[in-house]
Amino acid sequence: QVQLVESGGGLVQAGGSLRLSCAASGSRFSINAMGWYRQAPGKQRELVATITSGGITNYADSVKGRFTISTDNAKNTVYLQMNSLKPEDTDVYYCNADISYYNGVRFSKWGQGTQVTVSS
Repeated sequence: QVQLVESGGGLVQAGGSLRLSCAASGSRFSINAMGWYRQAPGKQRELVATITSGGITNYADSVKGRFTISTDNAKNTVYLQMNSLKPEDTDVYYCNADISYYNGVRFSKWGQGTQVTVSS
């Protein structure tokens, strides 16, 4: 089975930076795309950034110019570099992977979530 493990969350002051990491482990699969989503208590999960296996990126308007998504394909890892953090960025951040098994089955997998808290 495929597992996604997230790390890098924490508490920072407004204007600070964090880098989130999400590593996919398992066997006999390939990754079509990976992304980051965030969710505050009582609110719906929303897209932050995505990146395809071909390197095409997409960002939410609220993070453009501040966040950068990237991958290390050899490590099956996606990163989210978060700069100029604002209190409204405070959320639980979830990694997502669009995965294809070698047998052709395609599915979406979620990480466990990591807390990002930005103080004012």
